[in-house]
Amino acid sequence: MSSPATVPPAQPASAWAPLRIAAFRSLWLAVLASNVGTWMQTVGAQWLLVDQPNAPTLVSLVQTASLLPVLLLALPAGALADTFDRRRLLIAVQCFLAAVGVLLTALTAAHRMPPALLLTLTFGLGVGQALTLPAWQAVIPELVPRAQLVSASALGSISVNLARSVGPAVAGVLVARAGVAVVFAVNAVSFAIFALALLRWRPDRPETEPVPERFTAALRAGGRYVRHSPVVRRILLRATLFVAPGSALWALLPLVASRRLGLGAGGYGVLLGALGVGAVAGALVLPRVRRVLSSNRLLLLAGLLYAGVLLVLALVPEPAVAVAALVPAGLAWMTVLSSVNAAMQLFLPGWVRARGLSVYQMFFAGGQALGAVAWGGLGEVTGLVGALTAAAVVMALGALSVLLWPLRETRGVDRDPAIYWPEPNLALEPQPRGGPVLVTVSYTVHPERQTEFVEAMRVVGRSRRRTGAMRWGLFRAGERTHGFVEVYQVPSWEEHLRQHGGRLTGADRAVEERARALAEGDVRVNHLLPADPD
Repeated sequence: MSSPATVPPAQPASAWAPLRIAAFRSLWLAVLASNVGTWMQTVGAQWLLVDQPNAPTLVSLVQTASLLPVLLLALPAGALADTFDRRRLLIAVQCFLAAVGVLLTALTAAHRMPPALLLTLTFGLGVGQALTLPAWQAVIPELVPRAQLVSASALGSISVNLARSVGPAVAGVLVARAGVAVVFAVNAVSFAIFALALLRWRPDRPETEPVPERFTAALRAGGRYVRHSPVVRRILLRATLFVAPGSALWALLPLVASRRLGLGAGGYGVLLGALGVGAVAGALVLPRVRRVLSSNRLLLLAGLLYAGVLLVLALVPEPAVAVAALVPAGLAWMTVLSSVNAAMQLFLPGWVRARGLSVYQMFFAGGQALGAVAWGGLGEVTGLVGALTAAAVVMALGALSVLLWPLRETRGVDRDPAIYWPEPNLALEPQPRGGPVLVTVSYTVHPERQTEFVEAMRVVGRSRRRTGAMRWGLFRAGERTHGFVEVYQVPSWEEHLRQHGGRLTGADRAVEERARALAEGDVRVNHLLPADPD
């Protein structure tokens, strides 16, 4: 099978280059503030529950409640971000989140926050985060040039991990000195800061913007793209195999702090701060490490390192040892997630970027949310030592699986839009939303090239499905020994015109040209429209 078209890799931009762009810098700082507030919120919510009956389950459910909305709403959120104005969507969502934060603050200060209500409002915050994540990720390419996307992704990881370092530590101090309500208030203010930064941003808009996709059609198109993209599916697999066992650390760490190590809220904040410090340090040294190790070797080593930390926490109940062990755990966490996130950012074409990233967030959040429930339940049955040991074993097996299912190299794949199909020359005037539309492409192929042609067309078939086809097939023409007919069905004429107008990339063009080079003469394209005008 032929490889995708590649372009020469550009020289890597400086890790700090995107911060020289004023719009990116102000929004990055606002997102950092919001991330700090979110981590403070998580610490405060978990600490409210550590003295409740069934604490292992309730504490782990905080993470589940915050991440489950991403699992449930990721693809709709991505479709919204790809079909509506992302800036306005983000502003509206931040206002909603600030309102939920104010409600959390008021009820907690009034001592009217039972566990069920806390988890419900945490779920509400998770809904807002589910709508924010794909829209913000898709906005980044509007803020920085493509050559700086990897650096911008790394800065995103630094933002998350700085927040993970600062937020829990600050939250621990505030919980100990001022109470949980103050922590929730700071989180509400952080959402307002992000909304104000978005209001100040005035993005450049083209004079004529493309007609947005219909919501349901956009949902289906995003699902088709992921389903028929082996590269994306492999990225999702690698993320899930790491996050599902890795979530045991985040779900059970409050209990490790309070029950195994005898620490209070401030000590728990120090443990989370150690994770954040390790992640930030990893983000700074990772570019140098990448020059020596491949992405798959990094995934293997990071997974084994994380498994070792889980074992240390299970077997050595010493606070100093735990703090020291959590630093490399943060480094391993950042290494894996920044690797898979950057791979998604670089591979996804612009027209489906938010939807593809939303599916990634769905797998990420689903692995954490469902994993947290599983490890919390196992902790109830076997105790913390048993749950952490089991998670370490699963993590090690997942890391070793990279030898069988490696992450595919995508940095050189041409993802720029390629508009190269000729405009359809029709005698009839199709209805834009009429369909389905059947497209046939006829080829003549010499017998000596037919086997190679069929293999090349299988790659073309995946391209057709990714960009809009519901069904695709390649057939032999019974009346001609050298004849082949490609047939694919598109939901509507509007959807087919989107294939003509920007959904295809340079890689799609290369695989199609490779297949056509094996055919003789010109190909003949026919568009079959519904016979019933209604």
